[in-house]
Amino acid sequence: MKRFWLLLLLASSAVFSVSAAIEVYEFDTPQQEDAFHKLGKELRCPKCQNNNIADSNAGLAQDLRLKVYEMLKQGKNEDEIVEYMVARYGNFVTYSPPVTASTLILWAGPALFVLIGFTVLVMRSRKPKAQAEKAQLDTDEQARLAALLGGDTANNQSANKDNKDTNG
Repeated sequence: MKRFWLLLLLASSAVFSVSAAIEVYEFDTPQQEDAFHKLGKELRCPKCQNNNIADSNAGLAQDLRLKVYEMLKQGKNEDEIVEYMVARYGNFVTYSPPVTASTLILWAGPALFVLIGFTVLVMRSRKPKAQAEKAQLDTDEQARLAALLGGDTANNQSANKDNKDTNG
């Protein structure tokens, strides 16, 4: 019975220690709050890679949310906050990176891939037709081919007989 009560006490203490902390931010104006929520959805967590900072539970995302809050309280606008985050974490922190020399492959890559794939398909579909046209022989060429093959067949058979005679 003591074990039961001890186990119950241990389980209840574990449940209370797991309670999650809820971040509460107080804003001066509703515009600041709207900007905070908008930036939370627009900025990507550098650690989580595909979560925005509003949805991520990572420590870095919590720090970024706090920094956005502090910058909004200081009177900074959304563009200034995004510029700060890009300067600190790179273009990866935004979901829509600008077109630069380093991100050009990201923007042009899919279109280039489709264009190359379409070109390969067209070239491969035309090759058999060209080979089929080259492979067609007129009657004179077919007769000459048959004569050559017929002569080679007779020569090959006699050569095989000579080989069998010398080996056997």
